[in-house]
Amino acid sequence: MSVEDTLIELLKGAGMFFLHPLFYFMMIMSLAYGYARIKRERKTFHTRIEDIHDEFKFTYSKGLLAGILLSIVSFGLGILLPFGMVVLIAAVTAISALTFRQSLLSSAYTLGLSMVIGFCFDYFNPEAADAVLPQLSLANWSAAAVLLGLLLITEGILAYKTAHVRTSPSIVMSKRGLPIGQQIAGRTWLLPLFILIPGDAIQSSVPWWPVLTFNGDAFQLLWIPYIIGFGQRVQGSLPSESIKITARRISILGVIVLLIAAGSIWWAPLAAAAAGAAIAGRAFLTWKQRVNDNSAPFYFSKRDQGLMVLGIIPNTPAADLGLQIGEIITKVNGTEVKNVADFYEALQKNRAFFKLEVVGLNNEVRFEQRASYEGEHHELGIIFVKEEGFPSGRIEAAASEETL
Repeated sequence: MSVEDTLIELLKGAGMFFLHPLFYFMMIMSLAYGYARIKRERKTFHTRIEDIHDEFKFTYSKGLLAGILLSIVSFGLGILLPFGMVVLIAAVTAISALTFRQSLLSSAYTLGLSMVIGFCFDYFNPEAADAVLPQLSLANWSAAAVLLGLLLITEGILAYKTAHVRTSPSIVMSKRGLPIGQQIAGRTWLLPLFILIPGDAIQSSVPWWPVLTFNGDAFQLLWIPYIIGFGQRVQGSLPSESIKITARRISILGVIVLLIAAGSIWWAPLAAAAAGAAIAGRAFLTWKQRVNDNSAPFYFSKRDQGLMVLGIIPNTPAADLGLQIGEIITKVNGTEVKNVADFYEALQKNRAFFKLEVVGLNNEVRFEQRASYEGEHHELGIIFVKEEGFPSGRIEAAASEETL
């Protein structure tokens, strides 16, 4: 087959990407995630932070390059997945997405559990498995395990670079009855992933689907929307610090799984061990992060001096000033502030101009100033942890996010 013919077949294979039900299902789910986040934020703060399309734009933009690079690597390694395995992964992903826990969309669970289910089908009744999931008996479990390791490494890299961006603030009550701020990171990434399918299973349903031949073996190329998810609650540190630590651990887990998967090329049972290590390892990392976070002092809590920024609403004066989550405002218009009432009282001293003294994340003091314009909201777009309590319904809404 010529290079030109191969490119034409690649373009045909890409067409399935826009026919895949998961592509449109995750569009709906991304909007549902945004709606759920806004509902929680409004119950707690009477306003939303990002708009409902934030999850949608994030999901369909941040993982594109990673998907292309991973496709090149997997294609170069000759990784094959039977068509039934692709269907199984899509089903497990859809079920996981419906739980509204983005952490369950980790490759450790979606691909790992799909491999476990596939193992069971293939071991106990391979003929029935092929009837339900086409070609499952042709599965190369070592190749699937290698792909799992690569996907976990990719998940760690994506989480390290983007999961801490635009986290959602929340408030829960401490055991002493004091409101404590949290940051919720619930993110998904869509990876456009090229997969080689052995045989001609797709062509039996779609006669025009292209078939590639290499060394006498038939393959079909499928471009699938692979979904990766990440979820984490942070209350003991800045979200960037905690999430980056978890992300590095996920990448290390991916390397471990990849090494086990490589060993399965010589001893097949190690493929099952790789899937088990991925599932158990990812669950352990979630538990470890939660234990460490709960044992740390509350980061987003009332301070003796100044007010800590818990959230910044986009397109507001606070966003224009470049204020960041975790910074502390100590003075407003030259007046020290210790609570929210002090903050807004000091703002009223000069309705046309305000000046803030801010302790940055590097613990250095800087000054931010800006004119106040007619029609702008008087609260500037800053969310603080307020001293007073709030209705129990808000506590429940915030606390439910701990299951991420």
